[in-house]
Amino acid sequence: MKKKLLIDLIGLLLIALIVVVGYKLSPLLLPQADLVAHPDPGCDLQRQACAVELPGGGRAELLAAPLPIPMVKPFTVRVRVSGLRVSAVEVDFAGIDMNMGLNRPQLVAEGDGRFVGEATLPVCISGQMDWQATVLLTTERGRMALPYRFTTGGGG
Repeated sequence: MKKKLLIDLIGLLLIALIVVVGYKLSPLLLPQADLVAHPDPGCDLQRQACAVELPGGGRAELLAAPLPIPMVKPFTVRVRVSGLRVSAVEVDFAGIDMNMGLNRPQLVAEGDGRFVGEATLPVCISGQMDWQATVLLTTERGRMALPYRFTTGGGG
């Protein structure tokens, strides 16, 4: 009886530990934001830079090069922000219908609101893949998320 109670108690403690660890790691795995601004859904990131007007003023633009965005090859990611002071920029690349793992490069400040970095998208065995590139801006107004959607492969 005591042995079963001890095993049950250990099981409950392990479950509690998993919940606490998951809660603590969730900001790393899921982009957290205080404000979300949505870019024009008609803008095709595979063909051009896409911009968004920021809540409270300012503007942010995302550009990848070369275009179209390649699979399994490094490409350059540029973010340009005007009208708002930004201390850090990350871009979280996530598969829409398929988990492709954590892919969130932190961009380096070039000055004058310009940030640059490098990313690589993993290949999808089905060919065509829908992605969301969420630009995460750390600002004096809080953390902003700017979700851009695009498709790779199959004429995207």
